[in-house]
Amino acid sequence: MQVSKVLDAKGLACPMPIVKTKKAMGEIESGEVLEIHATDKGAKSDLTAWAKSGGHTLLDSTEEDGVLKFWMEKAK
Repeated sequence: MQVSKVLDAKGLACPMPIVKTKKAMGEIESGEVLEIHATDKGAKSDLTAWAKSGGHTLLDSTEEDGVLKFWMEKAK
């Protein structure tokens, strides 16, 4: 997967991971992929809902050593 930008939102509590994701999505082009790293457990449901509402695609998500990782493709 070709990642265009990596967002480090570790240690941030809701709603900051969403705020930072929204800003980072504005900095990439349609069809590009943003990789997000977060530690807030609520980020999974928040980012899933936010991606859907914005027409973006949540491609994948994993959890590794307490860090949630998401890959989101910007809406075309």
